[in-house]
Amino acid sequence: GEDVKPFTPGKANEIVMSLQQPAVFCNMVDDWPALHWNAKYLSALLDGRTIQFRLGLKTVDLVPQFETRCSYVKATLEEFLAWSCGQPSCLSGPFSCYEYSKYWAYADYKYIARIFEDKPEIFQDIRWSDFGFPGRSGKESTLWIGSEGANTPCHLDSYGCNLVLQVQGRKRWHLFPPGDTSFLYPTRIPYEESSIFSKVNIGNPDLKRFPKFRNTTAYVVTLSPGQVLLVPRHWWHYVESIDPITVSINSWIELDADHEARVEEAITRMLVCAIKSAENPSEGDLWLNPTEVEATSHEVNLQYLNKAVSAYFKCQKASVSEQARPSSTGAEQRTSASCKRKKREVGCEPEGCRLLTHEFGFSTFKAEKLQKIPFGPHLIQVLPQSQETSSMGAVAVESDGRDLLHGNEGGHFGKLHCTRKQLVMSNDCETPAHQMDSDGSPNASQTALSTNDLLDCLVNPHVISLVARLLLERTRV
Repeated sequence: GEDVKPFTPGKANEIVMSLQQPAVFCNMVDDWPALHWNAKYLSALLDGRTIQFRLGLKTVDLVPQFETRCSYVKATLEEFLAWSCGQPSCLSGPFSCYEYSKYWAYADYKYIARIFEDKPEIFQDIRWSDFGFPGRSGKESTLWIGSEGANTPCHLDSYGCNLVLQVQGRKRWHLFPPGDTSFLYPTRIPYEESSIFSKVNIGNPDLKRFPKFRNTTAYVVTLSPGQVLLVPRHWWHYVESIDPITVSINSWIELDADHEARVEEAITRMLVCAIKSAENPSEGDLWLNPTEVEATSHEVNLQYLNKAVSAYFKCQKASVSEQARPSSTGAEQRTSASCKRKKREVGCEPEGCRLLTHEFGFSTFKAEKLQKIPFGPHLIQVLPQSQETSSMGAVAVESDGRDLLHGNEGGHFGKLHCTRKQLVMSNDCETPAHQMDSDGSPNASQTALSTNDLLDCLVNPHVISLVARLLLERTRV
């Protein structure tokens, strides 16, 4: 009498590891105890323990509401639920300064292994083994609890792909393919390892400042309770809660490509920390995301870079050895890279080889070997949002991708008409070089370049990818 799931663990694993577009799994988790993890149930489980909530304004600005611009309070889930219902008891509680009609609250990125460390038995309520990841449970998962309007700024995750289970309420996901990266104006300020943010507020894009955003193609899906969303590697996403209370559970699935990504992240950290630490801090220059503990030293960052490079080559060597011998059975070297943030703090540094050798043997599965993606009632394809149904005014148009790697719009960089010595030693040049056009005429904007402007170019994902490959080639020699 046991319910038969639409996909075996092997087939689900095959889909997750090969599909390069977002999709929603249905009818795969009906027997998971975690489906009962609504906010009231979790409040009872936590039994008065406080967790941190991030609070943001419901008003929509042209600028993304980054975590550095939010407020934070520690509260119990009981207090959160009372606040979201407008109960009078909230007048004196931790949410008393935040009117529900004006603010949203989000308990995000809560590692289940941490907040329920005294109740390890509940880890088994989450069964990612049904998707072909044996042994993966709540211990490698993250919890998200939000009120209506709670959102995550548009970003991409440097590591892995993402499986997201919706438990309570609905969330709307706006996804953009990796090829749209240059149209989303990537930035590493605020800096956080493993997250590349977009400068564009997806809910209210500033098309005058970010005109290329018109070229993006949004894939929009509303995730309902019991559904599991697959977010493929390097897909951008902006997520918003659209019901009074939402609860989600996710797990980041590590990929072979993460080894090179860790090298890229180590290079980025080294450059951002070095340049921002050398700058005289200005008031309000919150360049470090609250999820990062501190700006690590150059020595620590260099050590991290060397560890990342060493792990990359160690895994390449192990991969060659693995291919040289018959494939084995059983789960081998399963990683625990599900912790996306604060890697140094929780011990997820690349200290050794992290191979994807699941018991189903799909770690080297190639997309072209998948005969046909079984889209249907149990696997819903997330489709591009049409221009007619766009709710944000952004026009989705096709692009030939010619400017993905080059920010220079067919122009050229002219020689500076002032030498460095002239700029430093005299006032012979009436207009500084950074306010000149390439032909020597004053720039109409007259806007001085900032450190963050330089970093946006220096640690652009395309640039960092090239630097990482050059560094790995040098190390290989």
